Amino acid sequence: MSQYANQSVVVLAIPNGGVPVAIVVAGALKAELEVIISRKIPVPLNPEGGLGALTEDGTIIINEDVVRRDGITQEQIEYEASKVKASIKERCTKYKGDRPPVKISGQLAIIVDDGLASGITMMAAAESVRHWRPKELVVAVPIARESAVNQLRRVADRVVACAVASMPKFYLADYYRHWRDISDDEVVRLLEQWRRCQLH
Repeated sequence: MSQYANQSVVVLAIPNGGVPVAIVVAGALKAELEVIISRKIPVPLNPEGGLGALTEDGTIIINEDVVRRDGITQEQIEYEASKVKASIKERCTKYKGDRPPVKISGQLAIIVDDGLASGITMMAAAESVRHWRPKELVVAVPIARESAVNQLRRVADRVVACAVASMPKFYLADYYRHWRDISDDEVVRLLEQWRRCQLH
């Protein structure tokens, strides 16, 4: 990422796991840091599965293959999306408060997460950021599934991953020495620490 060091950069973290990764990236590039909230829309009766993803500005991506395979109706999609929308609104308040949004138009925007499995939440985030007309849109993750990278190349100018895997069973946790879920409270604490550091 060193080629971006002298550009005007905003790093956008997808909570929760993307926040600690993005803080390192933003620090290395001396960039602005913001969160972009993109959440999976769960398959009805199977919350581990995802039928799509939704972002804070209402951008929605639907996995039509999953919808067809599971026979999911439009009413079910709207119901599940409404629950996710409420969760996103709550997180926006918690993570951003009443601070003005970071300027993205004309900037190099780098969206960061802790990895890409299906890539659907990143796809929604990338589509959302495109609406703000960044100068260049980069997706950056430590680990990614090859199929997700190929999908993201359709919406991002560049996809950067430290490692790309193509095996059928793919779990992000397998690529981390220490893997754990990041809580909402920890995200808030990390963001507050970052903001305090920027004041000094």
